Amino acid sequence: MKFYSTQNIRNVVLIGSTRSGKTTLSEAMLYEGKVIDRRGTVEARNTVSDNSEIEQMNQRSIYATPLYAEFMDNKFNIIDAPGADDFIGGAVSAFKVCETAILVINAQQGVEVGTEIHSRFAEKYGVPMIVAINQLDGEKASWETTLDSMKEAFGKKPVLIQFPVNPGPGFDGFIDVLKMKYYHFKDENGTREDLEIPEQYKAEAEELRAALIERAAEYDDTLMEKFFEAGVLTEDEIRKGIGIGCKAGDVLPVFCLSAKKDIGVKRLMEFTIKVASSPAERKAVTKSGAEIECKQDAPTTLFIYKTAIEQHLGEVAYFKVMSGELTEGQDLENPETGDKERITAIYAVAGKKKEKVTDLFAGDIGCTVKLRAAKTNTTLSQPGTDIAYEHINFPPSKFRTAVKAKEQKDEEKLSEALNKISAEDPTVIVEYSKELKQTILKGQGEQHINIVKWRLQNENKIEIELFAPKISYRETITKVAAASYRHKKQSGGAGQFGEVHLLVCPVVEGVEATNKFKIDGKDLVLNIKGKESFDLEWGGKLEFYNCIVGGAIDARFMPAILKGIMDKMNEGPLTGSLARDIRVYVYDGKMHPVDSNEISFVLAARNAFKEAFRNAGPKIMEPIYNVEVMTPSAYMGACMSDLQNRRAIIEGMGTDRGFDTIKARVPLAELYKYSTTLSSLTSGSATFTMEFADYQPVPSDVQEKLLKAYMEQEKDE
Repeated sequence: MKFYSTQNIRNVVLIGSTRSGKTTLSEAMLYEGKVIDRRGTVEARNTVSDNSEIEQMNQRSIYATPLYAEFMDNKFNIIDAPGADDFIGGAVSAFKVCETAILVINAQQGVEVGTEIHSRFAEKYGVPMIVAINQLDGEKASWETTLDSMKEAFGKKPVLIQFPVNPGPGFDGFIDVLKMKYYHFKDENGTREDLEIPEQYKAEAEELRAALIERAAEYDDTLMEKFFEAGVLTEDEIRKGIGIGCKAGDVLPVFCLSAKKDIGVKRLMEFTIKVASSPAERKAVTKSGAEIECKQDAPTTLFIYKTAIEQHLGEVAYFKVMSGELTEGQDLENPETGDKERITAIYAVAGKKKEKVTDLFAGDIGCTVKLRAAKTNTTLSQPGTDIAYEHINFPPSKFRTAVKAKEQKDEEKLSEALNKISAEDPTVIVEYSKELKQTILKGQGEQHINIVKWRLQNENKIEIELFAPKISYRETITKVAAASYRHKKQSGGAGQFGEVHLLVCPVVEGVEATNKFKIDGKDLVLNIKGKESFDLEWGGKLEFYNCIVGGAIDARFMPAILKGIMDKMNEGPLTGSLARDIRVYVYDGKMHPVDSNEISFVLAARNAFKEAFRNAGPKIMEPIYNVEVMTPSAYMGACMSDLQNRRAIIEGMGTDRGFDTIKARVPLAELYKYSTTLSSLTSGSATFTMEFADYQPVPSDVQEKLLKAYMEQEKDE
C-alpha cells in the first residue's frame, strides 16, 4: 500500500436502518477500490464486513467493521456500522473518527425509524451526510414514495444529484444532473456507459439542474453573484456550493444506487472524494476544551475508538491518527494515566485482512496489537504533549437483566468474561449491586444482550441464566411519629444498658425543620442543640438532631445512636430497601453509669427508629423513568395502550419528522423487556429512550403486594 497524506484521506461511516444494504454497499466499494476482485453477499455469508460467526449466523451486521479502499489516488476508510438500534454503539464510535456519513435508505421502505436514529446521531456529532437511495432494483422500489418520506423527515435538505431510470427489477441506470449525463449499466459488475440524456428525460434533468444550481448558489456569495448575473454555474462551482451546504448540515446530496448490481457506487465514491471533508477540515476537541487541528507537521496523537479480541492476534486496538505521523516502534503515553505504550506494529484494516504498514499520517485509520493498558476512549500521544481527546459519549442503556452462572464455580470466570466484553463494547455495562445482591447486565436491547449470552456460551464456554432484576425501591415516611426503646442485658459481670427516645418526620422539599410537634394529642417542644445533615449515596437525605437536655445521655453516645439509625436506614423496616428523606430528633433517654456502652445505644437506636418508622405512615418509593417513544403513526394506538398497561403517566404526544412521539413517566418495575415488546408491537419499526427521573410512592395495591412478597421471603429464609 502507498502512503496517503491527510488531504488524500476520506473517512466515511455507512449508516442507516437495518436491511438498507450498507454491507452490500461496502462490498461494492471495496470492489471498486481493488481491495477484492469478487464481491461477496450477505446471503452467501462471505462479505468482508460481516466476518464473524455470529454475524454470518444472523445475516446482519452486529459490529462496526473498519474497511478501506484505494480509489482515485485517495484512501477511502470505510466503517460499516450496524443498522439495528440494539448495536448503535458501533455507529456512535464511528462518528468520532469519520468526517462524513453516507446515509443508506432502502428504496422499498423509505425513511425508517433506524434511518431517523442514525441521522440524528450524525447531526448531534456534526457529521455531514450524503444520501444513497439503495435497492432501486427491488420489487417494491418506489422513488417517489422514498422522496416523499425524505421530505417529511428532512424538509428541504435533500438535493437530487441523480434520478433513476426504470426503478424496480429493471433498474439499469440513472440521470446525473451534476454531470448532465445518462449512466447506463451493462452488467452487474459496475460496467457503465456514459451516454447523452435521452430525450424523454431532458426536461426533468434540466429542471432538477436548475434547482441544484439555485441551491449551490445559496452557500457562497461569489457563486450567488455569478448566478444572478449569468443564471448558470459550472460543474465545479455547483460542486463547491453543494459541498459548503453539505458540510454545514443544510444540504443532503441524494444519489441512486443498486449496491447489489454495483450501479452508482463509483459515482458516489467520486463525489465523496471531491466534496466530502478531508480530516484536515475537522478539528478534534480535547478534554480541556481546546481544538486540535488534524495535520501532519504536529506532535503525534491518536485516539482509540474501538477494541476487539481477535483469534490469532489477541486484543486489537483500532485508532485514528489525530495529528502528526505514527511510525512503527514509536513510544507514546496515555496523558490521563501516564502509562507508556509502544506501537510495535501498524496495520491498515479491511475486515479480517490486516495489511502491515510502517507509517500512518494524520487523519488515517488503522489498528495495532499488544498494547498493555490502552482501551476504547484512550488517547495516546507523544510524551510531554499532554493532549487527551474528549471521550465518546455512548447512549444510555435501555435493557437491564440480572445474570448469574448456572454453576457456582463459574462465577469468577463469568465476571472476567463480562468485563472483557464490556471493554470491547462500552454499551454493554456490567455492575454488581450490593443493594440488590445481583450482577446487573445492561445493554441497548434484548438482541444486544442475547449476543453477549451467545459469546459467553460459545466463546467462553460458560452457561448462564438471565432473569428479571430486582428493583431498587426506597422507603420513607409521610407523617410524624415518636418511639422509645430500652436495651437491657444482664448476664453476669458488666451488662448492657441504653434507652433512646426519638421522633421522626419526613424531609419535604421546601419545608423547613421545626422544633414543635403534637404527639398523642400533647404538644412537644424540643430544644435543638445540634444538627447533622447527610446527603445519602443512594439519594435523599437524613437529618439528625440532638435535642438531649440535662445530660440524660452523654454526648459520647450520640455517634452510636446515629450509627444505629443509619444501620436501619441501610435496611429499611418495610422491605429491607434503603430508607431516605427522614428527620430524626433524639430528645430523651437513659444511661447507666456502669452498663452503658456504644453497642447498647446502637441497638436501642435501631429498634426505636424501626418502631417510629412503622408508625409514621411508611411508604415504598419506586424509580420512575422518563420514556420517549418514536413510532410510525400506524402503531401509535398500540404503543399508547401498552404504556398505560405499564402504569405510565402520559405527559405528551406529538410528531417529529414524520413519526409520532409519546412522552411518558413509567415505573422501572414495568419496563423489563419493554424494548422486546415495543419491537413486537411495531414490527421492529419503533424505538425509545429512557432516562431516570425520580422516586415516587408506589400505589397502595402495589405496596401491599411488595410487603406480602417480602414477608414470604423472610419466612423462606
